[in-house]
Amino acid sequence: MDKVLLVDVYHELEFPREMMAAIVRALRPGGEVFLVEFRGEDDWVPIKPLHRMTREQCLKEMAAAGLVYDRQWRGLPWQHLLVFRKP
Repeated sequence: MDKVLLVDVYHELEFPREMMAAIVRALRPGGEVFLVEFRGEDDWVPIKPLHRMTREQCLKEMAAAGLVYDRQWRGLPWQHLLVFRKP
C-alpha cells in the first residue's frame, strides 16, 4: 500500500500493536500512515477522554510500530492529523 488513513479508530483497536505490524508490513518503503485522533491534551474537546489520544501518545505508539514521524497538519479544530512514514 502507498497510504493508509486511520480516522478516530486507532484508540478503539483491541490489538493495536498487531494491527499496526500488519499495516507496516503492507506499506511499501516510503508509504504513509495518516493518523487522525481527537486531541487528548485539550480538555475542552467534547469527546470522552477514553476516545482521545495525546500527540505524544501517537508519536510513541507509531514509533514502536516502526514508523517515522513526518509531519502534522493543524487544520482540524478537535483532532490531530499526524503523518508517519515507513523508512
